[in-house]
Formats: sequence, C-alpha cells, structure tokens
Amino acid sequence: MKYRYLGRTGLKVSELCLGTLMLGSWGKNNYESSELIIKKALNKGINYFDTADSYSNGESEKILGESLKKLKKRDNVIIATKVNTPMGADPNSRGSSRRWITKAVEDSLKRLQTDWIDIYQLHRPDPFTDIEETLSVLNDLVKQGKIRYFGTSTFPVSSLVEAQHITKDFNVISPSIEQPPYSILAREIENEVLPICSKYKIGVAVWSPLAGGWLSGKIKNAADVITDRTKYWGNRYDMSQAKNQKKLEIVLRLNKICEEFNISLNHLAIAFTLNHPAVTSAIIGPRTLDHLDTLVDAVNLNLSVEILDMIDTVVEAGITVSEDDKGYISPAILNPSLRRR
Repeated sequence: MKYRYLGRTGLKVSELCLGTLMLGSWGKNNYESSELIIKKALNKGINYFDTADSYSNGESEKILGESLKKLKKRDNVIIATKVNTPMGADPNSRGSSRRWITKAVEDSLKRLQTDWIDIYQLHRPDPFTDIEETLSVLNDLVKQGKIRYFGTSTFPVSSLVEAQHITKDFNVISPSIEQPPYSILAREIENEVLPICSKYKIGVAVWSPLAGGWLSGKIKNAADVITDRTKYWGNRYDMSQAKNQKKLEIVLRLNKICEEFNISLNHLAIAFTLNHPAVTSAIIGPRTLDHLDTLVDAVNLNLSVEILDMIDTVVEAGITVSEDDKGYISPAILNPSLRRR
C-alpha cells in the first residue's frame, strides 16, 4: 500500500480508503463477515476507514467500532464519519444545525466506541442552515477534542470557497477535506472542485471510483447491468434510458482499452482517479473479501500518457455522463417553487 498526505493536515492516509457502506444490512453482511473485511483491509495496509451515521442506520459505525476495538487497532487508523442525512422521523434529526451536530457526534462516538473522530464530514450541503453556524460548532468540537479535523462531502465549489473565506475572516479552523464523486463516467469535478481543493490544500477522498459498479469489469452487455442495486439507486441502472445506454457504450469501449493493455477495468478506473494530482485517496466499498482482493492492487497500476489520452477520447475531461452520478443536485433545481414566481 502507498500513502499520501491528506491536504494540509499532516495525516498520511492510504491511497485506498475502505468505505463501509456495504458493511451491515445494506450489503447483507453480518458482524463476523464485516470484521473479516476490515481485518483484511488492515493487513493490506489500509489505514483509512470511511463510514457515516446513516449507513444501515448506524450499524456500519457500530461494526467498524467493534471490529477495531477487538483487533486493537484504533490508534493505528484514521476514522472518517459523516453527519447530515436523516436519522429518524424527527425533523430535527438531520441537517447541519448546531443542535443536531452536537447530538449526532455523541451518537457516532458511542457507536464507534472511541473518544475521538479523526475526520468529521458534512454528508451533503444544508441550504437551510447558515454555514457560519455549522463551521462554529465544528470548530467547537475540535477544541473539545471530540474531532480532530472536519470536512465536506459532495459540496459545490461555491460552498467550498465560501467556507475558506469565512474561516479566514473569523480566524478559525477551515475544512480540511472534500469527498466528491469521481470516476471516468463522472468527471465534472475536474472543472472547478479539484483545482480549488489544490489551491486551498484541501485533501480529496473520492467516492464511487467504479461508478456504482459500472466500471467493475463485470459488465459485458446490457444483461449484466441488471443488479439488485436498483433498489437503492434506481435510474442509474435502467437500460431503457438513453443515458444508461450511453454508459454501456462507454464501458464497452473502455473494455477494449483494457484488453489492448492487458489490465482490468476496475484497476484502470481506480488508478485513473488516483492519477489526478489533487486526489489523495479513492474510497472502495467492497461487499465481500473477494471484492476487496480484486481492488487493492490497483494502487500498483501506473497509467501511461497514452492510456490517459485514450480515456479522454472516450469521456472528455470535465464531463459527467449522467446527472444521476453527480451525488447532489441543489434544491433550487429540484424544487420548482424555488425557481418560479
């Protein structure tokens, strides 16, 4: 395993981060099978683990905390978790308000069985809470020792810049990491997000480098796209839609590149994201030990300029093939009342 500095934090994290979305009921994993995945990840040199309070309604955090305690590895790893998405029917059990974050962090600490969280991230933007309030409570949590660093996930570039300026004006700690979606099929962040992260020395851990399974190497024709992922991701796999037919066409072209250079598509996809100079780590979310085994060697693949140029001819730089892969669409677009008189 190789390691990189996470932005300006001084932390060295593995180039692959173990995402725990599939650990727990969402991935049909129990505690025992999940612990085996975590143990193998540690043995492979992965020291960076990403979770969220909402993953399997807190179960993922519990599994990660219990496993690290049992393996006595808490002091050797970087734990990142997230807050913002709904955690129950209570309308205030979500978002980025001081009230909710103050409670949510205590809940996460308890589930993770730890005294501190290394990286605490806002899972998505919260347009209904002043960013000053959110940054204030996150700074308080750092001072209290409950979190070491904080950051964002899938934030628009305008919010990233706003946060940097606000914290500079008030002389307080600024976000240290952004976690955006990034893959060969979703390259929009190359336009502004990644350059801005480089400018402000913000670490970047990208999620879904395999584009939700599209770049896993398992798709050879339309029939291979039909998966149980449809339950959670819906439109991303509906082959009656032109955008997904376009994805399949791209995957088939990428398969030919892989055949020409005798490399696997999943390795190509992960190596592609790690090749960008602004990217610190790529988050992988294996559901089984076999999945993990097929992914970890991607860090050893160095892509030539020739291969990178060939990828650019398949999907242009800065282009995201489908809106479904952006990870966040502003309420101003989703809610017609916010754009009509």
